[in-house]
Amino acid sequence: MRHGEVHNPEGVLYGRRAGYHLSDLGRRMADRVAEHLAGRDITHVVASPLERAQETASPIAKTHGLDLATDERLIEAANVFEGKTFGVGDGALKKPANWKYLTNPFRPSWGEPYVEQVVRMMSALDAAKDAARGHEAVCVSHQLPIWIVRSFVERRRLWHDPRKRECTLASLTTFTYRGDKIVSVGYSEPARDLVPAHLLAGAKPVKGGPKAFGA
Repeated sequence: MRHGEVHNPEGVLYGRRAGYHLSDLGRRMADRVAEHLAGRDITHVVASPLERAQETASPIAKTHGLDLATDERLIEAANVFEGKTFGVGDGALKKPANWKYLTNPFRPSWGEPYVEQVVRMMSALDAAKDAARGHEAVCVSHQLPIWIVRSFVERRRLWHDPRKRECTLASLTTFTYRGDKIVSVGYSEPARDLVPAHLLAGAKPVKGGPKAFGA
C-alpha cells in the first residue's frame, strides 16, 4: 500500500526527511482503506519507518487487532533533490548546478539505484509473506519503491516516466504468492474518490497550480 496524502503546502520533495505527516485528507484515505480491508484475513501489518507510512498503516493494524511492525526496507527511495521544491518552470530543476544529477535516467543518477530498490523491496515482501504465511499481510511503503518492485515482478524495464506510474495515494498493489513464488499482481484504489485530481496517475501539472506529486 502507498501512504495517504501528506501535509506539504510548500511542495517540498520530502523524501526520507522526518516531520512530514498525513494531512486531514490523508487520514481519511487511511481510514477508508482500513475499512475496505476490514474483512480480509490480515495477520501482519508492517510499514516504512517514515511518519506518513506509519500513520497510514495504524488504522489497518488497529482494525485487525495487530501490533504495527516497522521494516526499514520499505522506506522511500533516497534522492539528491530531497528538501528542494519542484514545480513547472521553477524549483530545483531550473538551476544549472543540479543538471549534473540528471545525466543517467537508467540508474538513476539522482538517487538510489533501481536495482537496489528491487533487492530491498523483494526482501521486505518475502519477510511479510513469511510472517503471514497462509494469510494476508499489508506493507505500507512509498510510490517509487512500490512501482519499481512491481515493474520488476512484471518483467518491465525499471527506468520509466514518473507521470505514468500506476500507484495513486492510498492505493493497493497486491502480490499473490503460491508457496514462495509470486503468481499474480493486482492493483486497486479504494480511496480514489478522495485523491485530488492533480495527483491521479497521468495528471499534468499546471504552472502555478498544485504540485503533481505526493511521494
